[in-house]
Amino acid sequence: MTGTAIARGQGVALWRQIAATIEAEINRGGACAGDRLPTEAVLTARFGVNRHTVRRALEDLEARGLIRVEQGRGAFVAEDVVDYRLGPRTRFSEVIRRDNREPAGRILHVAEMPAETQLAEALGIRRGRMVLRAERLGLVNGRPIVLGVHHFPLPRCAAAAEALERDPSVTAALAACGIADYRRRSSRITARLPTPEEATLLQQSRSRPVLVSENINVDMAGEPIDWTQAVYAAGRAQLVVEP
Repeated sequence: MTGTAIARGQGVALWRQIAATIEAEINRGGACAGDRLPTEAVLTARFGVNRHTVRRALEDLEARGLIRVEQGRGAFVAEDVVDYRLGPRTRFSEVIRRDNREPAGRILHVAEMPAETQLAEALGIRRGRMVLRAERLGLVNGRPIVLGVHHFPLPRCAAAAEALERDPSVTAALAACGIADYRRRSSRITARLPTPEEATLLQQSRSRPVLVSENINVDMAGEPIDWTQAVYAAGRAQLVVEP
């Protein structure tokens, strides 16, 4: 963004002029969605005002949804929010492509673990039985949007481990286990602050909340085959529950 003079003594508050200038530059494509704006110090020097005036302008832009401010990281041009639809048959790639965006996935970790009480109840198995735990990062147009932690019952889903090494698709992994189709039985949605690891993976500030969806997926006979804890970057996704 280039230097710009602002009019003093013209009856228009300086912060309003600064906000209008930054907004016009965003609309012209001078900064793209997700781009970091110049720091407060840079903007202060550019417009010849104090930091309080710059902060007032940024607060206005944030209140109108044009930028997002993350504590400790700075201000960013607001991104288009993905409507992530939760229905009886939710598939990540299908949902994202339906919104004319490009989905991608990355498997972070796969390991076996004993089921604790909450997990055992969700999958309808006894406590301590081994399950397959898979961490998957979902991306939209190259940016992380959701961190999903999947839990599959063993030994039924043992083939999923090798399948996920070849392809990050959960649907393909379940197909390798003989589960050709599945549906969502329930979702519980909450909000909280992210852990340090979640904030790093989702590329967001720890002070910005995340949406958490706990989902139970079942096969066509109604048997639980996946309990997922999905953590969404709330600044890039909103959950839409469909009947």
